[in-house]
Amino acid sequence: MSVAAHRAALVALLQGVPDVGRVHEFERYLREESRMQELYVWSASGGMPHLRGWYVGNCRTERTTIGLGRVLLKHTWPIRGYLVFNDEERSSVVFDDLCEAIGAAHEADRTLGGVSTAEEIGGGPDGVQKLEAGPVLFCGVLCHSALLQLQTWEYVP
Repeated sequence: MSVAAHRAALVALLQGVPDVGRVHEFERYLREESRMQELYVWSASGGMPHLRGWYVGNCRTERTTIGLGRVLLKHTWPIRGYLVFNDEERSSVVFDDLCEAIGAAHEADRTLGGVSTAEEIGGGPDGVQKLEAGPVLFCGVLCHSALLQLQTWEYVP
């Protein structure tokens, strides 16, 4: 396996969550605010277009030798999401539900389609963690934002 395979599997997991919005495999940046907004505009069928999306950040990798030259790689993935504030639509509740749905999708497929060993060595957080959440200005628009984190593992010879 490779980091690229883990990233692709994680993006596919996010894209499989109903109404999750736009999903990017890396943190996007465009100088023009309007063009940046276009990257995150999403609408449900028949719904009004609005900012709703996620990106998978750069992973951090830790290497642990576990005997006979075998190495376990632990990849830690930041996942950042945004949803425009909309009091009438109860956007705060919708966004919390999306974060929980991402965690539930991972619980349903802890190996990400066989890419991750789903094994943890030494204890610690397990599954999707919500590290922070709160309001932000994103592309000039007030949005909910959350930073999620997920760890994946793989053995290398």
